[in-house]
Amino acid sequence: MSILKDFYTLNSCEKTENGSYSAKITLNPSHEIFKGHFPGNPVAPGVCMMQIVKDLSEEILAKKLFLTSANNVKFMAIINPDETPELTLDVSISEDAEQVKVKNTTLFGETIALKMSVNYKII
Repeated sequence: MSILKDFYTLNSCEKTENGSYSAKITLNPSHEIFKGHFPGNPVAPGVCMMQIVKDLSEEILAKKLFLTSANNVKFMAIINPDETPELTLDVSISEDAEQVKVKNTTLFGETIALKMSVNYKII
């Protein structure tokens, strides 16, 4: 269960031809977080978007993960849940005995909102 209770809904998650995953989510524009971030102009907090990627990776792997490093995190567009609540997350996961490496691109329509490469350890 995510710490982001009711923040988003996972609509689908499918394995793609190249072994990655493509997930569709819908943000909840009436969530409490958006009342403070920011009143009258809601923006999805970057840390929440990173948590969604972690949640999704845990769901795919059926394992609990702990973030150990974030090598490359780029927030490239503002995600306003009133204007663009539907997001696509493209996730590539590689796993070895030591760590799980996740690369993500989050989009709304054709617009890239987030690109990140992070490492997790399995807990």
